[in-house]
Amino acid sequence: MTTVAEAPPVVRSRRLSGPVAFAAIAAVFVTFAAASAAPSPLYVVYQHLWGFSATTLTVIFAVYVVGLIGALLMLGALSDHIGRRPVLAGAIALEVASLALFLTAGDVTVLLAARFLQGIATGAALTTLGAALVDLNPPHAPGRAGLVNGIAPTAGLAVGALGCGALVQFAPEPTHLIWALLLAAMVLAAVVVARIPETSERRPGAVASLSPKLGVPARLRGDMLALTPIIIASWAIGGLYLSLGGSVAATELGLTNHLIGGLVVTLLCGTGAIASFALRTLPTPRVLTLAATLLTIGSVITVAGVEWSNIALAAAGTVISGVGFGASALATFGTLAVLAAPHERGELFAVALTISYTAFSVPAVIAGFAATSVGLHRTTLVYGLVVAVLAALALVAQKAQRTTSRIA
Repeated sequence: MTTVAEAPPVVRSRRLSGPVAFAAIAAVFVTFAAASAAPSPLYVVYQHLWGFSATTLTVIFAVYVVGLIGALLMLGALSDHIGRRPVLAGAIALEVASLALFLTAGDVTVLLAARFLQGIATGAALTTLGAALVDLNPPHAPGRAGLVNGIAPTAGLAVGALGCGALVQFAPEPTHLIWALLLAAMVLAAVVVARIPETSERRPGAVASLSPKLGVPARLRGDMLALTPIIIASWAIGGLYLSLGGSVAATELGLTNHLIGGLVVTLLCGTGAIASFALRTLPTPRVLTLAATLLTIGSVITVAGVEWSNIALAAAGTVISGVGFGASALATFGTLAVLAAPHERGELFAVALTISYTAFSVPAVIAGFAATSVGLHRTTLVYGLVVAVLAALALVAQKAQRTTSRIA
């Protein structure tokens, strides 16, 4: 009797399809950015509980950026060599460790350790997520990855700050609940990373890529140089809001509600995310000009609002600055997404993010020390005016670059 061999079972791929993977990576990007902003509304609470100064608060902020920039310098190109998924898996593991420390923190030392680990995790994740989005960009929408890379960080910062502020104000266990929720979100992120397709082929040089360096291909250096002034101006104002925004709202404007403390960040970053989406169809040079102009005007108006203790004026200046912030992110990352070749994406995004977070952190750290010595009011005014000057210089630099390009 002849037997008929059974057909082998059909093996279905467990990987997500390209469009689903793109959306999932965008969601993970927002989650990492939200987690990085969550401490902002809590800083005032921790200060009240543990009695530390504005200088200590600034150190807590600074160690996060030290970890983040260190990760950008050392790990920015790693996913170009070993693949996106392994780097993202490691970043998620570090983020989980940091969130566990936040959840159990009882003093400044543990808070410092948690923030440092979170900085490393965020730095490793952001460049890799940005590169993965470009890898998975739908062919029918060539600009979508650049748009999402511009929107995701600002949207995440807005969601994280506002969500944490609401939980601190209205929910029980203000210094614990947010971290438990973010831990659950990171578990979901791990599931997503396990299911996405690998988009970067392995290639030699992984160990050598860990040497701290910043590299921009020679053909792209002019473009990066032209983008640098607006990156510095926009992220410098972001650093002020995320480090001292809650303290300024409470001390200078009398807004002690923790939800308002989160809303201060959301006014800037949420407006930026909306602006990035709304401006996506405009030519990049026009978006850059708009960004520099609005950052200049918005910073001046915000300074006036703080000087005169006028909440409406300060809020209006924040919204205007937020549009400039979002326009800057859209134009910057949209330009890089189009210019970079596949094997250059991880490292090029690392360069852009290193510039961004250096501008985000160094002025904010200086401001924290200045607030202790000369007062928060004076520090805020000087900081806002410096950002206005930087944005005006960015506008001049853009016009000079366009003139040079026409002559060439």
